[in-house]
Amino acid sequence: MQGMSRRDVVGRALALAAAAGVRVAGAAAVRRSGDGAAAPSMLLAREAAAGQSPVGYRVSEKLDGVRAQWDGRELRFRGGGVVPAPSWFTAGLPAVALDGELWLGRGRFEALTAIVRDRQPDDAGWRQVRYGVFELPGAPGPFTERAARMAQLVSQTGHGPLMAVEQWELLDAAALQARLASVVAQGGEGLMLHRADAPYVTGRSEVLLKLKPLQDGEAVVVGHVAGKGRFVGQLGALRVRTPQGREFALGTGFSDAQRASPPPQGTVVTYTYRGTTARGLPRFASFLRVAGP
Repeated sequence: MQGMSRRDVVGRALALAAAAGVRVAGAAAVRRSGDGAAAPSMLLAREAAAGQSPVGYRVSEKLDGVRAQWDGRELRFRGGGVVPAPSWFTAGLPAVALDGELWLGRGRFEALTAIVRDRQPDDAGWRQVRYGVFELPGAPGPFTERAARMAQLVSQTGHGPLMAVEQWELLDAAALQARLASVVAQGGEGLMLHRADAPYVTGRSEVLLKLKPLQDGEAVVVGHVAGKGRFVGQLGALRVRTPQGREFALGTGFSDAQRASPPPQGTVVTYTYRGTTARGLPRFASFLRVAGP
């Protein structure tokens, strides 16, 4: 920030981190997963507020991939399991800790998971996978310095699958929304905002924000799914069909009154969702209301 020394900037970021309840990591910290494997502690994002300003942040595309952290020797999933990547994939990674996403491209999440979780790695599949790096665990300095170092590392390494996730500096909320619209129009999932002055921290924090669009659509009710548990005797979910003929269930967003007396078959309802799957089905679909006339 203008008028502040690097020491002041980092000190301010440390205070922000402490207030947010996150730990500043001098090295890549680990926790234990349920099966005893070492699971890397990672920085996790909070939802961006409505009208979020990008000032003071670096903005990047939110890759629709699988989170993975490289410790200089092994590539691990967020839960701690070792990624069953071919030896040639990891052999070209630098001997420093990296955090990023295994990525196959926009709208290809299901295909990616099939590749990266196969215990017998398919070489042809892995040749399509990129490792998009967006953090250097344990590295000193503010995020702007770490981002520059990431780009330098990728350039020096020259390993085909490795890429540095591009970081943008945007001037205002309007520019942020325009960039979000552009990314989504191209099939992207959303944006990530990382505080420019933040040291490396772990845990869920305001240091990292995610911004995703909330889209809506209409579908006709074609059936009712009975409720279970606390919804016994009431609606569990609506079975709906889109104008394109795709069917799925809406199980959230209902009031108690709507569960007791759900929209009948043939009713057109509006639902919200966040992007679509490779099969064209809405993600995180939730009932919004009965559509107007």
